[in-house]
Amino acid sequence: MKKIFLTLFLGGVSLLLLAQAKKPIIMVVPSDMFCVSNGFIINVNANGKDLVLPDYKKAMQNSDEMRMVIIKLGAIMSERGFPLKDLEQTLKSIETQSAEISMLSSKSSGAAIVETPIDVLKRTAKADIIMDIDFKVKRQGPNNYITFSLKGLDAYTNKQVAAAAGTGQPSSSATVDLLLEEAVLSHMDAFNGQLTTFFADMFTNGREVALAIRVWDNAGVDLEQEFDVKGATEALSFHIENWLTENTVNGRFSTIDATESMMRFEQVRIPMMFTLNGREVAMDTRRFISNLNKYLAAEPFNLDTKIYQRGLGEAWLIIGEK
Repeated sequence: MKKIFLTLFLGGVSLLLLAQAKKPIIMVVPSDMFCVSNGFIINVNANGKDLVLPDYKKAMQNSDEMRMVIIKLGAIMSERGFPLKDLEQTLKSIETQSAEISMLSSKSSGAAIVETPIDVLKRTAKADIIMDIDFKVKRQGPNNYITFSLKGLDAYTNKQVAAAAGTGQPSSSATVDLLLEEAVLSHMDAFNGQLTTFFADMFTNGREVALAIRVWDNAGVDLEQEFDVKGATEALSFHIENWLTENTVNGRFSTIDATESMMRFEQVRIPMMFTLNGREVAMDTRRFISNLNKYLAAEPFNLDTKIYQRGLGEAWLIIGEK
């Protein structure tokens, strides 16, 4: 009874906190294994390397079973207070945006919108939590049954934060979505409990992100150059670490690498909220590193920097110019 009460209490606290902050976006996608085994793939060449990537659009268009499974999971999660962003509609929105961009032109000169490969890459379906689903329909005599695995992945860090797997009861008449519902339901409370624990940890210990500091080759400064800050003369790299100590939650971050031209930080715990014009609003990676940008733009550094965001959970600050 105490365990049940504690679970309900944590769930209520987590949902209350989520209501006050930027609500996490959760999306169900077919697993890589499902896409590859069913031929729902796309081959791309990236920097001379041939890559095989999952083709979610092809999976949604050619697998009625996966489409029903994602719809059913959306309903199950919504009933438990975790509404999902719809994969199929998001893919359609991306295609529509691509078509609109390709047709836009300047009224005066007819110039087209400039869109780099990076811009195209960033027009993807972003989500805070990716629910990665794989399932198989199997036969046992005249009956069908389903085996499934479900992983909740933090899109910021690619870490697994929740998981469930199981096998449903055989049936000769139930549809795939009903077989999945029967197989999944007994596991979903534990799965959602893991998500709730993860969200509660974020509000207590901060959102985990990755940051990098880099230097343009014409910057005229490197990370070993010394600056005096309030009587402390140290290398620029140490001043950056000092700033992170002061501005991360409980000073939590890990310096993975540091040279004269680059620094990499992981397990950087940024606050979930910050105050803007007297209001509490959600913090994200880009906003957090922009504060470091302002710090380095001021005395005694007077450095120009450029912010480059790599997905949801990583941002770079490039020193030397905008």
